[in-house]
Amino acid sequence: MSLVALLLLLAPGCVDLEETPLDFPGPDNFYATEDQIISALTGSMASMYSQWDNYSYGWGAFQDDANDNTNLAFGSSHANWIWRAHYRSIANLNPIIASLQSEESTIDPGAKDELMAQAKFIRAFNYFVLVRAYGDVPIIIEDTDVLGDISREPIRDVYDQIIDDLQFALSGLPESWDEYKGRPSKDAARALLAKVYLTMASAPLKDASQAQNARDMALEVMNNTEHSLIPDIRDVFKIENKLGPENIWCFNATSDDIATPPQIWLPGSMAFGWLDFGTERTWSLRYPDQPRKEAYMILEDWNGDSWEDFSYRGSPPVRKFAYDDQETMERLQSTANIPLLRFADVLLMFAEAENMINSGPTPEAVDAVNQIIDRANDGVANPDHPRVTLAMSQAEFDSAVIQERNLELFFEYDRWFDLIRKEILCDVWPDRPDIEANCDQNDYLWPIPQADLRLNDLMTQNPGYTTPE
Repeated sequence: MSLVALLLLLAPGCVDLEETPLDFPGPDNFYATEDQIISALTGSMASMYSQWDNYSYGWGAFQDDANDNTNLAFGSSHANWIWRAHYRSIANLNPIIASLQSEESTIDPGAKDELMAQAKFIRAFNYFVLVRAYGDVPIIIEDTDVLGDISREPIRDVYDQIIDDLQFALSGLPESWDEYKGRPSKDAARALLAKVYLTMASAPLKDASQAQNARDMALEVMNNTEHSLIPDIRDVFKIENKLGPENIWCFNATSDDIATPPQIWLPGSMAFGWLDFGTERTWSLRYPDQPRKEAYMILEDWNGDSWEDFSYRGSPPVRKFAYDDQETMERLQSTANIPLLRFADVLLMFAEAENMINSGPTPEAVDAVNQIIDRANDGVANPDHPRVTLAMSQAEFDSAVIQERNLELFFEYDRWFDLIRKEILCDVWPDRPDIEANCDQNDYLWPIPQADLRLNDLMTQNPGYTTPE
């Protein structure tokens, strides 16, 4: 479905409403009660994540160096689901925001601010993915007339909208949720703002002044008591910790809304898995020999056999999302979460920004990275993966931080965007000339869907992709 067509219809959610334009709250899409709005917020997340759909099965779109589905031979339909899923989510959110702003709303003011903060947080996340994936994109907000043609807005304007939404979210979200764990909190807004500012300090904007903002937001999360590293690397992805101290915000699966079956991660020798996704072989062979490797990858199956014996992909499978018990996984059930913001991510964002601001590493930046390295090594000195030091140059430390992000956050929908903002996409294939040959600057942005180009005279295509006649 094209963006124009999509925004004329209310995307499927948890509230059954008529198909009506989304640029204003009419009688059929006006949310009168708190329960209706909560259901619509759930629908906005379901637009991005549900069993077998979008982010629950979307790793093939993010062709980074850890992913063995990578070839970088992008066609004109590559990752179109990203465009559709995020604009569908936005289409769910805009009537919520418009209804809450309406003078007709009878919702308690305190609840109204909290609901608005959640809606604007999720909308900011949507636009943050879109602007990184496509560059200039249409900005559709509550007072936009979507009945006409829609043009792409400059990247800087999109970031201004994201920051406005996140700053509102930060003011209205609670520090934590007692009853509704999994919803975004103030730390989620702080962490997402840190990531937004750090990306603005990187390519393509390269606004170095934003590094200070990134550092300050990350430090606020670090100084708060709500989140921290889970001490044992083997416990990070355990099911009982999926809403624990390290995970700040996730795609959250429940027993009523299970994740895509864990068989997509498992080999045939484990719960008759299908192993739809796996780590890239040369990347996994370069991964340091440390406890984190065994915690984050399946190096042995339940029989004690090595991955070299059971992985038809020729590389270790990903363990991160396969921590359910054996019986649960054999029933094709899973409630594993996919983290979008983790405390480890915050530490690394802080270190990167601190290094930028000070033209070199500081003791605080070094400590932030070494907390993650120490956990990865069980606190034991490891020549295969040593700690970072103050003796490093600014460039050396920055490279070490980005590599640590690679090792810690792989398959968490983060590495691709690091490669883009650091402009190193074509430089991370030392053993894969076949992939390197397909890489050029056009791969830094994904194609605008053909349907939108056909139906909207104002829509333009990104370089390197076809435009329908």
